[in-house]
Amino acid sequence: MQIRSAKELEVYKLAFAVSMEVFELSREWPKEEKYSLTDQVRRSSRAVCSNLREAWAKRRYEAHFVNKLTDSDGENGETDTWMDYALACGYITPSVHKELARRTEHIGAMLGKMINNPQSFLIKPRPTPSI
Repeated sequence: MQIRSAKELEVYKLAFAVSMEVFELSREWPKEEKYSLTDQVRRSSRAVCSNLREAWAKRRYEAHFVNKLTDSDGENGETDTWMDYALACGYITPSVHKELARRTEHIGAMLGKMINNPQSFLIKPRPTPSI
């Protein structure tokens, strides 16, 4: 089965699920965090998927594809960092933090495999007919 959209990638589905969980968790955080921690973690968790979609659109060019995947991986790491702060501030439990850290680590490993082996995802140029 050929993947026709980044939305069909397992890593995209996992990252989307994490971003939605982060959104739901952060709805309960203090209002004074609205423009700091809440905003930052929501943005970074969503950026994992948006950068993955941009990477998918740039599959004709290996360097561009890898660059956007690297951005996605960086946002995934940033999300993990913000969740460390959420734990330290007492906004999430250690068990929730542990599970989210496990999932972001898994997403990072999947992105790392794509970064290290981009060829299987690239769009192959069609041969031009000889005249």
